[in-house]
Amino acid sequence: MSIQISYKSSSPKKSSNNLILFVDEKFNIIPVKKDISSSEFSYINELLKNSDLSKNLLVFELNSKRKIILISIKKNSKKFEIENLGAELYGRINYGKSSEYFINSDSVLSKYKNFIGLLLHGLKLKSYEFNKYKTKKKIINIKLNVFGKKNQLSVDDQLKFRALEEGTFYARDLVSEPGNILHPDEYTKRLRSLKKNGLKVSIYDEKKLKKLGMNALLGVGQGSIKGSYLGIIEWKGLKNNSKPLAFVGKGVCFDTGGYSLKPAKFMEDMTYDMAGSATVVGLMKNLAIRKAKINAVGVVGLVENMVSGNAQRPGDIVKSYSGKTIEILNTDAEGRLVLADALTFTEKKYKPRFIIDLATLTGAIIVSLGSEYAGLFSNNDKLSKQLIDAGEKVEEKLWRMPLHKNFDKLINSKNADMQNINYVGGAGSTTAAQFLQRFILNQTPWAHLDIAGMAFSKYGGALNSGGATGYGVRLLNKLIEDNYEWYRANFVDN
Repeated sequence: MSIQISYKSSSPKKSSNNLILFVDEKFNIIPVKKDISSSEFSYINELLKNSDLSKNLLVFELNSKRKIILISIKKNSKKFEIENLGAELYGRINYGKSSEYFINSDSVLSKYKNFIGLLLHGLKLKSYEFNKYKTKKKIINIKLNVFGKKNQLSVDDQLKFRALEEGTFYARDLVSEPGNILHPDEYTKRLRSLKKNGLKVSIYDEKKLKKLGMNALLGVGQGSIKGSYLGIIEWKGLKNNSKPLAFVGKGVCFDTGGYSLKPAKFMEDMTYDMAGSATVVGLMKNLAIRKAKINAVGVVGLVENMVSGNAQRPGDIVKSYSGKTIEILNTDAEGRLVLADALTFTEKKYKPRFIIDLATLTGAIIVSLGSEYAGLFSNNDKLSKQLIDAGEKVEEKLWRMPLHKNFDKLINSKNADMQNINYVGGAGSTTAAQFLQRFILNQTPWAHLDIAGMAFSKYGGALNSGGATGYGVRLLNKLIEDNYEWYRANFVDN
């Protein structure tokens, strides 16, 4: 798929080319009469009398070479609804080998400064496809020419949209890769490639992790012939030493469940059990491309949960980086073990303003929230509200779930400080989050996002066509833009 966008000040000839115009919700075409011929105006006006005006866009094929698309702008449209319009537009122009359209930005009647940018952003997000391993690829070239003197995007705004698209696509690419390609060893190579974007990348291998005492993370990966790693990505967008914003991701590149083996019909999807880490990596790439005025660090635990003679057993006890001991009752509750060490390490080394972790952690969150919301667990009301508000704005929604000391008794162990699963039953997502909370040692504001129902879609969504969604990149970028980046060079810790 190739989408080329250009910006022009002059309008095309009325008699040729495919044209995209914007109208009000009643499809009143009088304001755009000047952009089409009188015969076209009369023809479309007549057809509109019998058209379904509740639709978002209508397509009129005037001849084999000319098509006019009318896009209805609803009053008080939210930004994500404009993006969804772009995705819908993509569905109407995505056919054939090549297509060219002219978009009249002067016909936009909207309060949003970046209406065209949001529309094209949604279109591009919807256009993503992962066809790397197809021997016969469907090649489609779409050329979009935006003309007019109003509603043009500034160079800065174009950069922000491009950065967000590249970050989201990078996350989707990582999630889409099969386990035999994107194992932990290969993942570290891809992290190192981000140095060209201005990111500082450090990789802790097994030798370093053993020395640090990250036995919870190492225990998960010890059954694999591939290595286990902690990847650290740093972005310094401020000249001062302000505390960074920290993002931690679960990177289980393939999850068999270990000796607590998964059923075969569920195992095929476990290539995307590293989606939390992909979101963190995509976010960091986005921040670097757009030169975000913040300091941030992304930490990802990269392992492969396999079965072998050296694999971790149910009943094993390990000592985590925090010093706390964990009894492994179920080797398929492995993501929380990876995150446990990564969370404590991040808090201790970077002393961040907050820590947000993301993980495809529990099937229970899908039972609770399906594929409409990710689960949010947090020790901080302010951070929770910021996340929920950001999610509403970009349509990557969150629902806050409970944490309470009474849940602790479900993960207390007779043989160690805690056990990694609740065998009493119930509250599977909450007890997993309650487990993670024990590894935040210094009351750092923390939020855990369980994205198991959001990271991958077999049916597609508003801004994706099925497969990896890249959920979380746009959400966290919005969180940063709205609440932290405005400090800019005068960023003050509080």
